[in-house]
Amino acid sequence: MPNPLLANLPAPIVRAIAPLLEALPLHQAMTQLVVTKPDDSLISTVESITRDPAIGEQSALAAGLWLYIDQLDRSHTISQNLPGADATGSFWHGIMHRREGDFSNGHYWFRRVGNHPAMLSIDADYDPHALIDQVEAAHCAGRADEGLIDLQRREWTGLLTWCATSGQ
Repeated sequence: MPNPLLANLPAPIVRAIAPLLEALPLHQAMTQLVVTKPDDSLISTVESITRDPAIGEQSALAAGLWLYIDQLDRSHTISQNLPGADATGSFWHGIMHRREGDFSNGHYWFRRVGNHPAMLSIDADYDPHALIDQVEAAHCAGRADEGLIDLQRREWTGLLTWCATSGQ
């Protein structure tokens, strides 16, 4: 099945991330709303991708790739070091805190994001604060919510695509 994400990315970035998407297709990634156990099996794959010249100095892409494999600490290190007023870094940062279960911190970072251009491609009704609240409710109830997992993937795809096509 062709990956719709790849159709929207520049060819050099597609070549760089293809091994990751082959090893962990999008429909199998980010299955935990709150990461309780990261998968360490793809660390070397992402490390290799982040050294690829197509990714180069695009730290925002690297932050997203680490989130893709649930490596929250690595993503956090990158996103918090993006320029202070950078909405994209704040966006990745907010996602990371939501996925670690630090919901109030997720809200803080999304307040710093404002209206990011990537939000338009996620969903017409996308509201990051509502998503945080819904994830928190699902987490507290101990339930997996496939609709929220799907939205989480669309959020990641929208922001990664924006980063790749805007040179972030």
